[in-house]
Amino acid sequence: MEGHGRRITSLLCFHIVLLHLLSLVGETVARVPAVIVFGDSSVDAGNNNFIPTIARSNFQPYGRDFEGGKATGRFSNGKIPTDFISEAFGLKTCVPAYLDPKYNISDFANGVTFASAATGYDNATSDVLSVIPLWKQLEYYKGYQKNLSAYLGESKAKETITDALHLTSLGTNDFLENYYTMPGRASQFTPQQYQIFLAGIAENFIRSLYELGARKISLGGLPPMGCLPLERTTNIAGGNDCVARFNNIALEFNDRLKNLTVKLNQELPGIKLVFSNPYYIMLNIIRKPELYGMDLSQPQWHVVPLECSRWVTHAAGDRCSAAQMLPNMCFGTLSIQLRRQIVLLQSTWCCVFYINFYNK
Repeated sequence: MEGHGRRITSLLCFHIVLLHLLSLVGETVARVPAVIVFGDSSVDAGNNNFIPTIARSNFQPYGRDFEGGKATGRFSNGKIPTDFISEAFGLKTCVPAYLDPKYNISDFANGVTFASAATGYDNATSDVLSVIPLWKQLEYYKGYQKNLSAYLGESKAKETITDALHLTSLGTNDFLENYYTMPGRASQFTPQQYQIFLAGIAENFIRSLYELGARKISLGGLPPMGCLPLERTTNIAGGNDCVARFNNIALEFNDRLKNLTVKLNQELPGIKLVFSNPYYIMLNIIRKPELYGMDLSQPQWHVVPLECSRWVTHAAGDRCSAAQMLPNMCFGTLSIQLRRQIVLLQSTWCCVFYINFYNK
């Protein structure tokens, strides 16, 4: 009981600190009338439910801690980072999926996500599981702007787009689902060349958002992707530790995105582009879980491989081929079992983003 009490105390202290930090930026809340999201499973609120793909999470135990215990298509036990960000800005508590027919432009006026699980910067990545490519998400965004103008009026809609927070979170699938799994890109590019290729796509995407009126943009970096449960589970020779080469790729690519952020801030007048880096926050949680109130001696912290296998059996029935292609899906399953960890992770990411965006 004493250990459990320490865990709860740590969680409460952490969230008190989070609320305090959010209060420091309270005066800026009014500047953000909407949260607009692009990316992969880390920020997909259910768009994949409405396209023909196996890359879905609309089944239990996903969503079991969401309101009503419903699996919404979020790759989480509950909310995802963009939901926390929206709520902290005083907007809606959950950012809706653009393709969900139960929502319309009145719901999207102050928040929408175009994200699609299993996608990436590279069109070849989205082709692996037939999900929404980044260029298509941009097309949806253009349609959204037209609908927003009709709903709010052209002047108000333009103001909303200018002041809205545009978030991107993708890139992991380009490496783990595509480059290191499928034969095509690895035969065309070295790992460094592929990073340059992806960074070029990221740059063009940011420039496109800018041309469409976006001015506040967060460019999301890669997590320590060698520490994703699937990578650790299959790293038998390495004692099921994190895969160093994948983490090194993430660090290298993050440096490219950081440099890209500096470049575009210099070249695009009026833009406020920030690089939002989840790498070290996540790695610290993985390496020092006790700092976040987690007791690894308890059996519930050792079920990830089983749950990954369970997800793959549900999705495709073929553990080897499907599991190798779906690292982020198994990472989503991690959040189901380690509920406290994912909430901490999401809240931390949200908090650090604020500090970066407003105090840069």
